[in-house]
Amino acid sequence: MALQIGDPAPDFTLPDQSGTPVRLHDLLGQRVVIYFYPKDDTPGCTKEACNFRDRWSAFEANGIKVLGISKDGAASHDKFIGKYTLPFTLHTDAEPCPVATAYESYG
Repeated sequence: MALQIGDPAPDFTLPDQSGTPVRLHDLLGQRVVIYFYPKDDTPGCTKEACNFRDRWSAFEANGIKVLGISKDGAASHDKFIGKYTLPFTLHTDAEPCPVATAYESYG
């Protein structure tokens, strides 16, 4: 069954680049963009992350949180954030990527 507009997003808890666990349910009532990407610091993923960064003022002005998710670890995420001055958190969905798989099942 495909995820429809207005459907609740599947809940998850993932560590961010600092190792702090973030649970989607704890953001209930807030506006959140979740984006999945394959790997830190690759051309396409960098372009996507920098696009969010370059439009950050619009997200912030509208109270929207951005959560990036890939299988890369905290150290890689921290380096990627620092290199491109990303103002949002990146989260580790370690192999076999259960969160990405849960969201894929909706598509």
